[in-house]
Amino acid sequence: MIQTKVSPWVAKEFLEFSQGDVVLKEGLLELDLHMDLSKNKTVVSRQYCKAPLLTQKALYYDSNNPSMAYLFLMSSSGGVLQGDRYQIKISLAKNSVCNITTQGATRIYKMESDYASQNVEIDLAEKSYLEFLPDQIIPYAKSRYCQQIILRKTEDSTAIYSEIISPGRAARGELFDYEICYLKFIAQDISGNTLFVDSSRLKPGESKFGDAIMGQNSVLGTLYALVPKNSLDVMTSLIQAALDNSGMLCSFSNLPGDCGILVRLLSSSAEDTKSLILDIVRIVRKCILGSELHELRKT
Repeated sequence: MIQTKVSPWVAKEFLEFSQGDVVLKEGLLELDLHMDLSKNKTVVSRQYCKAPLLTQKALYYDSNNPSMAYLFLMSSSGGVLQGDRYQIKISLAKNSVCNITTQGATRIYKMESDYASQNVEIDLAEKSYLEFLPDQIIPYAKSRYCQQIILRKTEDSTAIYSEIISPGRAARGELFDYEICYLKFIAQDISGNTLFVDSSRLKPGESKFGDAIMGQNSVLGTLYALVPKNSLDVMTSLIQAALDNSGMLCSFSNLPGDCGILVRLLSSSAEDTKSLILDIVRIVRKCILGSELHELRKT
């Protein structure tokens, strides 16, 4: 057996689970993208991966955005296991445009000891544009998962990031049987100054969890849209209209310093949550790129 490492950034309450020996699996994925003017396409200029994390070559199937690279983050593992420590680093150079999603849901398996963590670092250069839209996180019974996203960007770049948290394997009756799911998002300017920090700490075992956090709902969705300030007013009114017409329990607010918009969604369906998130992404893309977004391909 191998002694696991404790992630230096991990939430303090995870430290109590880090005692003992479990098999350590450190996945790593690094991606650098830039705009190739000779091809008028955003291309992957550097890629490094360490199992189980990997990605395939960039796809260009969007006739509305022929220069946009579409990438799928994949895993050779069936899901996230105890002791897993994942590191993902993504860098977009000037004027690059990219959509990143996952091959499917992120499944967090049962853990006898320890926990699993994922740290994602994203850097956006001038006038770059990123849509990072993973499928839902599904925490299985007795799982513990800690995730941190650090995004650094210039004022004129755009980043959209979304999270959908399901209650578990509903078909097996696992509803909120996980121990803890902790998600942290940190946005910084290009110099490393903090723009805002947002954390979600979901711990179903606490008595206040159901009524105070989820109510009668089972799925939590979050979307961060960090955009240039001159696009914010038009975007805000369009997003407000989309949320009002959704029939879903939702709200949004401007982020500190008017660096973007935060949207929260509560529902009983991951698919409905994903659909509304894509509607908001369509609005942002139209405002920033002036183009349409159709359904994302998964095959």
